[in-house]
Amino acid sequence: SIHLKIPIVGVNHCVAHVEIGRLTEKVEDPVTLYVSGGNTQVIAFDAGRYRIFGETLDIPIGNCLDVFAREAGLPHPGGPRVEELAKKGENYLELPYSVKGMDLSFSGLMTEAVRRHKNGDKLEDICYSLQETAFAALVEVTERAIAHTEKDAVMLTGGVAANSRLREMLKTMTEAREVKFYVPPMGLCGDNGAMIAWTGILAHEHGVKQKLEETQVIQRWRTDQVNIPWRT
Repeated sequence: SIHLKIPIVGVNHCVAHVEIGRLTEKVEDPVTLYVSGGNTQVIAFDAGRYRIFGETLDIPIGNCLDVFAREAGLPHPGGPRVEELAKKGENYLELPYSVKGMDLSFSGLMTEAVRRHKNGDKLEDICYSLQETAFAALVEVTERAIAHTEKDAVMLTGGVAANSRLREMLKTMTEAREVKFYVPPMGLCGDNGAMIAWTGILAHEHGVKQKLEETQVIQRWRTDQVNIPWRT
């Protein structure tokens, strides 16, 4: 900003994931399921801000998959390897299913999956059961948000959006609900510079201004704390 003599604008990471998806998919007002290694949120726009209609109470879904994979001796990143093994699973193993109101909990699920592995259960079955349980919870909360907001679209984003089983389960739900389903290009689902730049442009064009000395990194800047002047 100093070198190029151009404005600097702070951008919220989660909001940026939503905005790049709205741009690429040309979808105006979706319920967004944002799933990654660092975040799990169900987000929808209401009254000038993105509201969190449900979120993880402990660990994000991406972290859940990665920690299990590490404990099971699978290579990093763990999510794709878990997905690959899950396709070979034949038996569903009962694992903790934790939806609390509109929020989710994955720590107990992950712990029990690790215990199952140490007890000698078949790894493919554990991976299959882990995915089915976690993704069913995500789909349930997303469906509740659709019912509450009466919006006509669901968008999936974040690094875990690469998982074909999660996309399949959401597609089944949205078809039953008769709402549209969108997934941005995979290169724009994970963390990327384009989403930050685009959201910064939107903010700047709608009057968001900052001085350099006002800028700072705020790790706990929640999605629902950000004013969104470019939407009405």
